[in-house]
Amino acid sequence: MTPRDPLIPYAFVLIPGFSQLGFACALEALSLANRHPGQGPYYRWRVLSETGAPVAAYNGVTTAVDGALTELGRNETIVICAGEDVGRNTGKPLITWLRREVRKGMDFGALSSGTYVLALAGLVAGKRVTTHWEYRAALTEILPDVIMEDAIFSIDGRVFTTAGGAASMDMMLERIKADHGTELATWVADQMVYTDPRLPDHAQRATLQSRTQVRNGKLATALQIMDTNIEDPLAPDEISDAIGLSTRQLERLFAKYIGVSPKRYYLKLRLEKARDLLRQTDFSVTEVCVACGFKSLSHFSKSYRATYGISPGLEGGDARLVWRGSI
Repeated sequence: MTPRDPLIPYAFVLIPGFSQLGFACALEALSLANRHPGQGPYYRWRVLSETGAPVAAYNGVTTAVDGALTELGRNETIVICAGEDVGRNTGKPLITWLRREVRKGMDFGALSSGTYVLALAGLVAGKRVTTHWEYRAALTEILPDVIMEDAIFSIDGRVFTTAGGAASMDMMLERIKADHGTELATWVADQMVYTDPRLPDHAQRATLQSRTQVRNGKLATALQIMDTNIEDPLAPDEISDAIGLSTRQLERLFAKYIGVSPKRYYLKLRLEKARDLLRQTDFSVTEVCVACGFKSLSHFSKSYRATYGISPGLEGGDARLVWRGSI
């Protein structure tokens, strides 16, 4: 009888700007599992970077690694740990290595914006994946062949992705449960003082109704309709018809609970998405204009400048996700 391999191996790959919280939550779950007073340890891991040099997280804290990208065993599980500025910090050597290793048939996954790295490598087309909500709009626009879920983590075959942050705990607890059963996963959760682990379909953010403190059901529905119809915005009468109110009644609800008109609120949503796309992609101003439902480039530019004090052509942040071209 062949003895059971007691340790399930992981390879965490840190990309500059990674989310330290997401990485720590994932690694801590495995570390605590090894402390269980049973038949453990259960896991082993190594932490890698593209060059073998220490890697700075987005908060500036630097983490030492065990080495550079290297050949992995067929039974190792790859976890890409990313965060801000993932596009600029993802080089061709990493993509080439990732494609080669995944062909061995191992499980592989990503934390936070690491989902983009998997997509860039062509590994998740047609797969159900997730990412941090802050990057979701941009990734949905640039990765139309990926099924982007609004979930804290997603598992599709041998691919697993998570929104990062505390959601990394939920995902790893699910994997621990699949590996060794509910008892060990529950023990680890208790050690983390995390007594109510969440299911994958748990929303990443508080509901729109909770965030806006709206208690009127019809108004909450109107807000949700706007939130899900950005590229092709609906006219006020279409929204009011959808919730069974007159346009005037809808305007009164907005004035009472939101303090602005439906038109002004809808414009705010579209401009917020526009700012995300301008900061996190290299879409042209015209492409962003269309993606956010503006029919006129001049109207878009004027509205953007009035809201943010800068023209859309000058917008851009340090958290840019992607660039044009292939890798």
